[in-house]
Amino acid sequence: MNKLIIIDSNGVMHRAYHAYPHLSANNIPTNVVYGFLAMIYKLMIEFSPNYFIAVFDTPKPTFRKELYQGYQIQRPKMEEDFAVQIPLVKEALDCAGILRLEKDGYEADDIIGTICHRLKNRPDLQIVIISSDQDIFQLIDKNIIVASPITGLTKIKIYDEAEVKKKLRISPKQIVDYKALVGDASDNYPGAKGIGPMTAVKLISRFETVDNLLQNLNQIKSEKIRKILVEEKNNIYLSRKLAQIVRDVPLDIDIEKARINGFNRQLESFLEKYQIFSLLRRIFGERQDTDQIKPKKQSTEKKKKEKENQEKQIGLF
Repeated sequence: MNKLIIIDSNGVMHRAYHAYPHLSANNIPTNVVYGFLAMIYKLMIEFSPNYFIAVFDTPKPTFRKELYQGYQIQRPKMEEDFAVQIPLVKEALDCAGILRLEKDGYEADDIIGTICHRLKNRPDLQIVIISSDQDIFQLIDKNIIVASPITGLTKIKIYDEAEVKKKLRISPKQIVDYKALVGDASDNYPGAKGIGPMTAVKLISRFETVDNLLQNLNQIKSEKIRKILVEEKNNIYLSRKLAQIVRDVPLDIDIEKARINGFNRQLESFLEKYQIFSLLRRIFGERQDTDQIKPKKQSTEKKKKEKENQEKQIGLF
């Protein structure tokens, strides 16, 4: 079966920024670039994808901001030494030959949702989404899984429908309705004030959707919960709209443009320019007369020896 990796680039870049100490080349910070490319390298080895797409947010306001002015308003301003590395990450992807996509007015999740929606019925394709945002779980399906970075960027947890159910006690298809009730503190939208996660799980497990829930309030014994749901109805529906990942972003998507057989040689010059020598050796250590280099899994002994030789450098594994 063919495999497509779609990476939430902004999420991975943020993890890299906080996971790795300051690195620089010619006074240009490079820790985000290093961490992001290290993750790409790790994914290429562990998943051996046939297709690869890196998806980005843009600085422009999204439709969610138009729906609710408070959306994500509490998030701190992006640090300058992080912001200056975003164009470098995009340059690195172009050098590597990895397709990148973005669309003003939409979040990266919406582009991921659109790609998944268009390709989910292909029986020959498994889609692996790289994201640590639980909102993305709503896209999980029979041939769509989420690989979530944990412990910085060094380990990955795989989520399918069963794992989501085990973690959240609801199915992927119920996440939007669950978020409609509990809201989202990180995105700063309210949900139904007074309804916590445990109550929300019980309500969604019983009624399945907020529509069905609000149409059958007479079946709820607790007067307090009934009152909250009536008073918070508008917030519930607003929160559901904010939580719902869009699956019809107007975007030209040609899966064949995402085909990848390894890293293009142009990445070698990029790594040299920004003095990312440990990754340069891992990816291009053995000179080959080819335009693309396909990463190979290292033996335990080889990795141990490399670690000893590079103990003063940052390692991926």
